[in-house]
Amino acid sequence: MTAPEKFLENADLDIKSIVEQVQTGDTQAYTEIIRRFQKQIYIYCYYLLGSKEEAEDASQDIFIKGLENISNFSYTVSFSAWLYKIAHHHCIDLIKKKNKGNKFWTGFKKDYAYDQSQRQTYSYDDIIHELLEKLKVDEKRILLLRSIEEYSFDEIGSIMDLKPTTVRKKYERLRKKLMKETKLGGEIYEHSFKTGG
Repeated sequence: MTAPEKFLENADLDIKSIVEQVQTGDTQAYTEIIRRFQKQIYIYCYYLLGSKEEAEDASQDIFIKGLENISNFSYTVSFSAWLYKIAHHHCIDLIKKKNKGNKFWTGFKKDYAYDQSQRQTYSYDDIIHELLEKLKVDEKRILLLRSIEEYSFDEIGSIMDLKPTTVRKKYERLRKKLMKETKLGGEIYEHSFKTGG
């Protein structure tokens, strides 16, 4: 076993013992779970919701839901996949609520963003945000879970309630779509995509 594999195995065992502590009533141990997953959950929410404030609020709500439901958790999936599933459903609910009264502002925002894009050059972050804006919500989630969090297609399927083969097909279509988006696709974006199983 290599050193990184040993580290990951120890980290998984550690999380397992923390989860068991929380499940037996030691809610103080949950602060360690928050500490370990806070950044990743925030980033996931930020890329889906597009706002720092909304991502911060959503992250807090997700960790509260996680604590409220941790007694129902069992190791049929990894704890992080279980937590991401909560984040996934929470963000989808927020997006649905936001979209109900947001049709007018979406068009205005796109026109304004296009106008602004003509006046300034983009940084790498701006390019990523621009690409994410063009994606459907499901495509964003798959991209974030696969490329940033490096989940397997099985884990993403579990989080999103989809078959792993469906996730794989959607991811491959998404990859091709983004590579076509720009002439620089091969140079700038290729490293962002995880390939394989």
